[in-house]
Amino acid sequence: MKITDKLTALRTLMKERGMYAYLIPTSDFHETEYVGEHFKARAYMSGFTGSQGTLLVCEDKAALWTDGRYFIQAENQLKGSTIELMRMGEEGVPSIDEYLENTLHVKDCLGFDGRTMNTALVERISKKLEGKEIRFSCEEDLVGMIWEDRPALPKEKGFFLEEKYTGKSTKEKLEDIRKVMKEHKASCHIVTTLDDIAWILNMRGNDVKNYPVMLSYLIIEEEKAHLFVDETKLDDAIYKNLKENNIEIHAYNAIYSFVKTLDASCVLLDKNYVNYAITSALKESIEIVSMPNPSQMMKAMKNEVEQKMTLHAHIKDAVAVTKFMYWLKTNIGKTEISEISATEYLLNLRKQQDGFIEPSFNTITAYKDHGAMMHYSATEETNYVLQPEGLLLVDSGGQYLDGTTDITRTFVLGEISDEIRFHFTTTLRSNIALSKAKFLYGCRGMNLDILARGPLWDLNLDYKCGTGHGIGHVLNVHEGPNGFRWKIVPERNDSCVLEEGMIQSNEPGVYIEGSHGIRHENEMIVRKGEKNEYGQFMYLEPITFVPFDLDGVDTAYMTKYEIAWLNEYHAKVYDIVSPYLNNEEKEWLKHATRAI
Repeated sequence: MKITDKLTALRTLMKERGMYAYLIPTSDFHETEYVGEHFKARAYMSGFTGSQGTLLVCEDKAALWTDGRYFIQAENQLKGSTIELMRMGEEGVPSIDEYLENTLHVKDCLGFDGRTMNTALVERISKKLEGKEIRFSCEEDLVGMIWEDRPALPKEKGFFLEEKYTGKSTKEKLEDIRKVMKEHKASCHIVTTLDDIAWILNMRGNDVKNYPVMLSYLIIEEEKAHLFVDETKLDDAIYKNLKENNIEIHAYNAIYSFVKTLDASCVLLDKNYVNYAITSALKESIEIVSMPNPSQMMKAMKNEVEQKMTLHAHIKDAVAVTKFMYWLKTNIGKTEISEISATEYLLNLRKQQDGFIEPSFNTITAYKDHGAMMHYSATEETNYVLQPEGLLLVDSGGQYLDGTTDITRTFVLGEISDEIRFHFTTTLRSNIALSKAKFLYGCRGMNLDILARGPLWDLNLDYKCGTGHGIGHVLNVHEGPNGFRWKIVPERNDSCVLEEGMIQSNEPGVYIEGSHGIRHENEMIVRKGEKNEYGQFMYLEPITFVPFDLDGVDTAYMTKYEIAWLNEYHAKVYDIVSPYLNNEEKEWLKHATRAI
């Protein structure tokens, strides 16, 4: 069915129900960043496959909002669909609620599936539309009525993540959470975010590609808890852990009838994530304390065991990516390599590493002008064959039993222009500047972002995304609430104070549409430095150990301090990675990490 036919079918259902407009967000029922196939309603209705976006279908028009990572991709995928692209954050582009305010008429009906819209968003839209007497209809999934071959919900079994990997038991985590509940006089805590539930219960799953979580809801009370999940996915170790912690098991969808009868005076939840169908079903007498889930900050500050384990994961990942770099650099021009075959080769190298589970996101292997699309994904139709010239950007990562990795390297495959070499070196300088940061405790990523953007801003260049994001532990590769960004973006939860043990990426870039893309990315962990009369100093320690491609570097653009940092980093890469390589790879790595 063509996109225009799908829109026609949807408008027919809307008309039958008296709806003027229908909202289709990207999210599943849990506000998960990357959603399973069953929940890709927005992609199904629009043809746009990016991980972020919201589609609004009105009687006579349609519009889709997405962020700067996807402007080029969305423009291409929306061609011929009659859907207007709304470039979020651009001058003159209205937000969704502003657009609704200007488009809806008095007493119109706005429809959406209440399970896919978070409560804060619905309340914000409702406030914006005050005075228009707009009616909400949120009980039906209209897309599901026309999606005949919709994929079923996943059925794969999950697994228990042992304490030797997590460093903390479910019992201890529940005790810590209940202390926060008590502080806020809440007798009940509703948790719907999959990463929080996975972390609290030391439970991982296979319900979302590249993101080891299980579709579930969790309600924590003072003495017991309730897990809403497809019971067939639980293994014996998970069952045992749930029983030991007095956690009752209910059917996945039973949450909606359960909350209607919930007997509590005060409930703690986060309206930014808990869906509207749940909060609107609570008794009116219940007081809602809306705040970030206590587990969010707890899991962001990795404990000593998690830190030790994730270091193991990064060493294994470095071996795989370094072997890939050796293979790529020594075979380009000698054997046919494409974007897709390069992706597969890297995946096979990761599979050889002990404890590998799956990639941590869809690998971005982008040659030449494809690199300008920040989240490009090669298809059979777009698949470039690599030549001994230009740049190849590879952004990839792995899920291991002991940690989650995320790394980008941009490889020089042959001759490049002076401009590209300048951009390559400047982007590396940006990465180094943030890597060298020393700062007082209390700083947020927003205080440090200028270090990375500074060298690029000097050239009147920028990148339309944050400089870095938090990273989970055998969980989501994009984890709040820490990160690096030059301004607060309300829908991005990445502006907290940087605490010891937090892990985040450092990935500045240059993206020149139609020409090239460059990104240099390491993961870094927040460490405590010296404490003196000025306060507690902090610093960032890189935990990614793969060479930056020196074939793209021009030291004429670098300071002696930047060169010294790079040489020291490369010496460490060689010491850590070389013991895992054969003699040929080791000799190559010695040259790839040479002092410059």
